[in-house]
Amino acid sequence: MSRKVNHIPVNPMIADLGTGIFVGKIYSKDSHLYEQFEEFDNIKQSHRDEYHLFFLQEKGTTTIEIDFKEYTLKPSSVVLIHQNQVHRTLSFKNATASILAISNENLNPKYLKLLEDITPVNPLSLKQETFLLITEAASFCLKLAERKNEKLYYSLLNGSCNTLIGLVISQYLVQPKPFDKLSRYEIVTKAFKELLEQNFAIAKRPREYAQQLNISSSYLNECVKNTTGYSVSHHIQQRVVLEAKRLLYHSDISVKEIAAELGYDDYPYFSRLFTNVSGMTALAFRNKNHD
Repeated sequence: MSRKVNHIPVNPMIADLGTGIFVGKIYSKDSHLYEQFEEFDNIKQSHRDEYHLFFLQEKGTTTIEIDFKEYTLKPSSVVLIHQNQVHRTLSFKNATASILAISNENLNPKYLKLLEDITPVNPLSLKQETFLLITEAASFCLKLAERKNEKLYYSLLNGSCNTLIGLVISQYLVQPKPFDKLSRYEIVTKAFKELLEQNFAIAKRPREYAQQLNISSSYLNECVKNTTGYSVSHHIQQRVVLEAKRLLYHSDISVKEIAAELGYDDYPYFSRLFTNVSGMTALAFRNKNHD
């Protein structure tokens, strides 16, 4: 596999479009990918985005890879991809899909918070009537996106897209228990996971997270283990190793540089940690996935 990059590619499409919002429809024909804009040429390459991506599968099938897991999207399904997730399109067969990409500053603040709460997520298969409502909202957004001469163009586009996003988020919210019905253990675990996503490269000890949550380390561990079955240290290590795997697979920077980027001055310790968590050395993981 030929790949000479120093960092995981970041798709800057939103910045190029100016408004921070993109609505479009993509479809395939004879196993080739067609789309409305050339900016989508790189979706088959692993990358992160500078925006939140909502993908609505209308016809056919799409196979995507998100953080080393493959998902096959069938008609009437939806998936949202967070900015931090590394993903690529593996196949797009006789397919039609609507997509919405939107930057943080264009999101309704409440929706942005909800997205942070429910990410990462798996694709959802929706009832036909629900999916039809969502695709009708997407079609409306697409029509507004084409009316650039409207006096209130940006406001109309922003409002309609946030309506679409609200509809998608609402479908994810009915899957787990509503926040107000979570137990104390679940609330603490949720808060810990949010902190972990923000701080895994700098905070490696359970007590650092416990201090931020104003609770004891033992109580934090009790909550997390009761809710997930695993200790706080386990979650910290898993998150660090996931990021290391992303960098090993999607970049050519050395293992020592990856260790430093993830906050480990002790390179041998990081190497042992990676091996213990993943079952193979960092170099073995890179070589295995580059074959």
